[in-house]
Amino acid sequence: MKTRITQMLLMLSSFILIFSGCNQASPSNQTEGEWKPQKPIELVAPAGAGGGWDTTARAVSKVLEEEKLITKRMAVMNKPGGGGAVGWAYIHSKKGDNHSLFITSPPILFVPLNGQSDLKHQDFTPIAGIIADYGAFVVKADSPYQTINDLVEVLKADPTSISIVGTSSPGSMDHMQFVKAMKAAGVDVKKLKYVSAQDGGGMGMVLGNKVDVYSTGLAEAAEQAKAGNVRVLAITAPERLEGDIISQFPTLIEQGINDQFVVWRGLMGPPDMDPRAVAFYEESIKAMMDTPAWQEQINLYGWQNYFMSSSEFGQFLDQEYEILRQLMEELNLAQ
Repeated sequence: MKTRITQMLLMLSSFILIFSGCNQASPSNQTEGEWKPQKPIELVAPAGAGGGWDTTARAVSKVLEEEKLITKRMAVMNKPGGGGAVGWAYIHSKKGDNHSLFITSPPILFVPLNGQSDLKHQDFTPIAGIIADYGAFVVKADSPYQTINDLVEVLKADPTSISIVGTSSPGSMDHMQFVKAMKAAGVDVKKLKYVSAQDGGGMGMVLGNKVDVYSTGLAEAAEQAKAGNVRVLAITAPERLEGDIISQFPTLIEQGINDQFVVWRGLMGPPDMDPRAVAFYEESIKAMMDTPAWQEQINLYGWQNYFMSSSEFGQFLDQEYEILRQLMEELNLAQ
């Protein structure tokens, strides 16, 4: 009898261990080392609609969803303000959240350098580099300035005679890409009159004759040029780009100004993300770039694929930060 009771207890113990092991399995049936989204993903564009961050966010979201490279909805949310700082602060508050991401580009380096944000690129999790884009300098279609050199001539005579608008804050990307080009052209860049339209209204200001020049991204410039609303004086690419509209845009270099400016864009997340989630998004972005749907997007906007893994992207950001820090200190723009 005692032996039978002992056997029954052993069988009961084995059953409990097996049942307990089943209960400890992941509810999503993910094996160790794997991760997949468990709820909708929030993709923040830290600016208003229509700009480079917004365009990139919506293109990425569209292709990832349509190609079923992500299993949950990826909703784009615009968080304008502070040259990106408002959106960064929002994401930073979501420490450890694997379902909140944002599109980033050079302002994540510029804005902390000019003292307008306490958050630096090191305060976030790099996910992947995505594209290379370029800047564009546009005027209204009926502007008296036909070429970038027409503009340079006037600015050399009086740097304060022309107003320049951008959607980024002073000392950030739209401002600095124009400053860098004009410095190469021999203009006294410390006297330039730059206006910040951080609500995304830069194009409206140039079309409404409130400013003379709009320093923006290639995608927004191409859209308005196709509609016949603006003239693109120059783009910051190293050579002419392919495309129905963008192939018509002259570069700074071909007009005798030895300068270029790459507007890289990538994906970052809040601090302390699960490394498995980082790997999932990194691989999803990499797979996205091989799809015809993504090729359509980059052809439409004149982008170039610029993939970097999470580790490569982090190292790239560190290097770019040092280069830009030196440039801004030279121009007395760093805080």
